[in-house]
Amino acid sequence: MRKIPFSYALASLLVLALVIWLAFGNFQRFQTTPPDAPTRSEAGSRVEIVVQQSTPFIPQQIVQGQLTAERETTLRANVAGFVAEKPVAQGSRVNAGDTLLVLDNDALPEQLQQARDELAVAEAEYAGARNLRQRELISQPELLRLQSALSASAASVARLQKQLDDSRPTAPFDGVLNRVQVELGDLLQPGEEWGQLVNDRRLKGAAWVSQQQVGDLSVGLPVTARLLNGDHLEGELTFISHRAEEATRSFYIEATLDNPAGKRLAGGSAELTITLPPRQVHTLSPALLSLNSEGELAVKHLDDNDQVLQTAVELVSADIQRAYVTGLPDPLRLITLGAGMVDTGETVTPVPVEEAIISQPAEQDSVHAPVD
Repeated sequence: MRKIPFSYALASLLVLALVIWLAFGNFQRFQTTPPDAPTRSEAGSRVEIVVQQSTPFIPQQIVQGQLTAERETTLRANVAGFVAEKPVAQGSRVNAGDTLLVLDNDALPEQLQQARDELAVAEAEYAGARNLRQRELISQPELLRLQSALSASAASVARLQKQLDDSRPTAPFDGVLNRVQVELGDLLQPGEEWGQLVNDRRLKGAAWVSQQQVGDLSVGLPVTARLLNGDHLEGELTFISHRAEEATRSFYIEATLDNPAGKRLAGGSAELTITLPPRQVHTLSPALLSLNSEGELAVKHLDDNDQVLQTAVELVSADIQRAYVTGLPDPLRLITLGAGMVDTGETVTPVPVEEAIISQPAEQDSVHAPVD
């Protein structure tokens, strides 16, 4: 008898098994009662959480600014005259009231003395006339004439005194005579510029801030100016414009900075750091921020009943590693893993981050969003 090859026998067994499965394998579909539904786990989705408290945070605004002297003025001649003296050298420090320049006064001191003598005579005549008028020895018009002469003499003294003072211009405030543009013998005309006075013991830091930034600023906030050489000046914010500049829609601000050493910084640039009032914030990874249905930045967290909440937050500051936000409850049960898999209002099973890390196999690496 011829022996059947093994391959044929195996194929025959497979065909026979297939026929039996087709005949009896789907018999359950014809049962009159449906199978029991699989029991669903009552526990919700598992999410990893961390409980954190808010911490104080001091926000800052950094803007690029321009340094100018707190006070500076252009010195101009009030009267015509030749330059007779230059008592203060260019670049010297002066005090308020110091004489900076002397013009040829054209015998003004003698004229002033003559006017003062005439004023003394007019005062004596008017005093005598008042006594006579009380006794009705002179008329009222004569008394008024002497009073007018007295007023004219006083005006003449004041005018000559003003001319003499203008021929010897003085410093209106403490500072440095930064520039002198005349030489001895030069003729100055009224209104002609001859020098510049600068007070650089205090500086002004001028800058522009955006519409988004100006709302957080207020007069009196501390300001630190960082110079190009690394030095720092301390001061405070002293002015905030009430109207934006039309071209850039930005607001002009000024900070007053102390410069006790009198360093030559006016006219240079500096980086101004404005320290804002401290705020209570939560620190978290930027990856945990999302957008809610209104398009606002929001964070998912749990309430005391383990239900998912999504709360809108205000972003105070951020970098590539941390985001500082306000508007969240304190303490906060923050979802650090699984927030994208659960919906608002859903009840979940929270797993603290520490327990989740311990329960993982040693050979697996856990991936968590960094949370401070």
